[in-house]
Amino acid sequence: MKRLVLISGISGAGKSTASNIMEDMGFTCIDQYPAELLPDLIELIENDNSFKYDNVALTVVLSDLDRFSNLLDNSNFDSTLILLDANKDTIINRYKFSRRVHPLVISNTASTIEEAFEIEKNIINKYKKKNVHVLDTSNMNAKQLKEKMDRIMAYDDYNNLAITFESFGFKNGVPDDADVVFDVRMLDNPFYVDKLKHKTGKDKPVRDYVLNSKMTQRYIKKVTSYLDFMFKAYDNEEKRHLTICIGCTGGQHRSVTMAIYLYEYYKDKYMCYIKHREIG
Repeated sequence: MKRLVLISGISGAGKSTASNIMEDMGFTCIDQYPAELLPDLIELIENDNSFKYDNVALTVVLSDLDRFSNLLDNSNFDSTLILLDANKDTIINRYKFSRRVHPLVISNTASTIEEAFEIEKNIINKYKKKNVHVLDTSNMNAKQLKEKMDRIMAYDDYNNLAITFESFGFKNGVPDDADVVFDVRMLDNPFYVDKLKHKTGKDKPVRDYVLNSKMTQRYIKKVTSYLDFMFKAYDNEEKRHLTICIGCTGGQHRSVTMAIYLYEYYKDKYMCYIKHREIG
């Protein structure tokens, strides 16, 4: 099931930091998402077959929270609401330190930070009675916030590792952020089959052509055996994200097929993300 996480809370309580944490988990993160566009996003996620929107996190302003909640109640997503709270002194000190202006002051909804805090605190208190995750960041650093969010997202179930599987074409160079590179140019090439030439690995006929060959099946066994070993080796390491790049000549057929296969193979064991550099 596709996952959608809403992050909201008191302005200055750490929504941007929380969004960065979700991004490290492999989520597609969008900050300050407007409620008016949520129906379009829900439709996009529901109809998306690229896996890009399997895991989405949105930061939203508290004033829009009711509208988001009502829309998500009628969706089929595995949705989670995380609210970030903090005490008044902490929020005032953070704004003084950063020298930023509170958004409710900018919009003339409040005239002081104290007044803005009370407005947002009333909204937070209403949601505390519901089935949501409320994190008080008053005395919490970024590392501690990350630990709390890991537990909320049951991230430990994914062995603390986020993995991006990225297809690419060697003719355009190896991706700069690659941790591991697999070459699949020895596999049968659909480019030379007329009815498959203008399709990509996102199309089932191309995937069937590549995956049904004996060479590909042998290759898959060796690759997954190596990756199983390597992923487990990172269980106790601080590195939280790996980029596994799979390349063929043009990055259209074989590499895309293998990236999708590996994503599907590992997505229930780890927090996985997929990217196709040459086809978007």
